[in-house]
Amino acid sequence: MSFKNLLKSVLLVFLCSSCVNKATEKGKWQSLFNGKDLTGWDTYLGPGFDTVLNKWDTIPIGLNVDPAKVFDVVDLGGEKVIRISGEHFGGMSTINEFENYHLQFQFKWGQLRWPPNKKGKKDSGLMYRAVGAQGADGGFWLRSHEFQIEEGDCGDYWACAGAVSDIKAKMQPDSTYIYNEGGDLLTFSTVSKTGRNCIKYPDAEKPTGEWNTIDLYCVGNSSVHVVNGVVTMILHNSRQTDGGKETPLIKGKIQIESEGSEVFYRNFQIKVIDKLPDFSTSL
Repeated sequence: MSFKNLLKSVLLVFLCSSCVNKATEKGKWQSLFNGKDLTGWDTYLGPGFDTVLNKWDTIPIGLNVDPAKVFDVVDLGGEKVIRISGEHFGGMSTINEFENYHLQFQFKWGQLRWPPNKKGKKDSGLMYRAVGAQGADGGFWLRSHEFQIEEGDCGDYWACAGAVSDIKAKMQPDSTYIYNEGGDLLTFSTVSKTGRNCIKYPDAEKPTGEWNTIDLYCVGNSSVHVVNGVVTMILHNSRQTDGGKETPLIKGKIQIESEGSEVFYRNFQIKVIDKLPDFSTSL
């Protein structure tokens, strides 16, 4: 390698390191939304839904291809917010990965609904420690842990495309599992006997149409779901599985779902932390 090329390589490493340090400066909030556009985010849309044949298409719309403006920035009540129309299933994900952080934002539901989710609960979701290929989960989302954002179910957990978590929970009469600090530590994944869904407790979501505040804490292999200042679940031993082999899953992107419902997001901010707060006191 020539001296000139070597110098370029060293400069590139320095610049990348500076960007990472700036983005992860401990204890200081960093905005993930500039209030103007989706700079810093990728968008991905999976296959569309054929309403005539009532089935999914086979070819995804793709990465950063969004002719219908499923992901957009709009004016709402005099402020710029992110609007996700829900018209196509997919997600917007941060370009950067994050580790050991406190993420905070607000969301509220819009009015529009799209097939195949025109009825039932309005649905979105926060995917965290998201890694791997776009569309790994169901053709639409990254491998990740999901902090469910759905009417009445905000704070639930879903393991997506190989993500695994251990959660203290108890089985209910209908064979579903609900978070319970006095319960057994159970494993949730796409292949575990308990399944991949754990229901939050308690319910802390505000009525539809009001803004809700979401806080997610991730430190080491643990994470905590908080809805409107109420802890709804604590998760342990974050990991992922490939071909039966488990490895730690402690960092990744942040992805927000489009899943058939119009939803608005604002005030995305994140800061680096090195330990979880004391949740026995008020947040």
